[in-house]
Amino acid sequence: MAEEGNRTTIMITNDDGIDAPGLRALVNSLVATNLYNIQVCAPDSEKSAVSHSITWLHPIAAKKVHIDGTTAYAVSGTPADCTSLGLSKSLFPTVADLVVSGINMGNNCGYHIVYSGTVAGAREAFFHDIPSISISYDWVKEKSNLHDFTLAAQACIPIISALLVDIKNQRYPQKCFLNIDVPSNVANHKGYKLTKQGKVLTKMGWKQIASEAEGRKMSSDMTNADIPAHADVNTSSISPESLLFSREVKGSQLDHDDNNDHKSLQEGYITVTPLAAISQAGEDCQNYFKDWLQNVSECPSSSAL
Repeated sequence: MAEEGNRTTIMITNDDGIDAPGLRALVNSLVATNLYNIQVCAPDSEKSAVSHSITWLHPIAAKKVHIDGTTAYAVSGTPADCTSLGLSKSLFPTVADLVVSGINMGNNCGYHIVYSGTVAGAREAFFHDIPSISISYDWVKEKSNLHDFTLAAQACIPIISALLVDIKNQRYPQKCFLNIDVPSNVANHKGYKLTKQGKVLTKMGWKQIASEAEGRKMSSDMTNADIPAHADVNTSSISPESLLFSREVKGSQLDHDDNNDHKSLQEGYITVTPLAAISQAGEDCQNYFKDWLQNVSECPSSSAL
């Protein structure tokens, strides 16, 4: 265990940025327990839906910032960059015992897990053999409020504490990490429920626009497209001949499996979904292509098409 002053160490990252209310609520709640050494290594600006992208072609900058009760850095990279840098001992003297990514504004269920920078922050720790959790709150416009992030953090602290006990006693399974989604009505949640990743997906489309000012910024939950686009987006390199397009929501694909993460979340449970990083197709696909590949000619001709 990475102990400083006899305290275990938790590193916090996210994809909404170091100033995001979800991260601050999580940090404040953990600091308030007076049990842990808290490191923060998070993006210096919003990096929602960047998935597991990493910075490769240029250096990234890390600036030390003040967050009470922590050692914190704002990083000009992605969530995966932040986790990797934070665990490298380049910023912090010790490697964290647990990485927690979040709390995200908006759920990360089903296929949205693929797009999520929040989940990638935890997955990157998994790649480094460090136990990790991603946490998301199912923010609902005009219903949720910032205090709900604090309630979500407090609701997840028992999971964090229990994991640290298992880590200390070397019982934690190294073959997975946890993705946690907290329901919108967190004050009246129905408890924890073990779930599987489902297939829910927000269907996205594109709308041609005349100018950047006309575009709308997609919110981090990938469901609302009514937020004005960032004014600081650099469009100076866009030529007058270029066509501009903005994402828009077209609908949703639901999953009716009783034990999937999104359905259980909507029922009011705090969903706990073990994840790994291998994306293998189902057995039926494996069997189909096993037979199919045997029949593929070494020199296929166009006549077979």
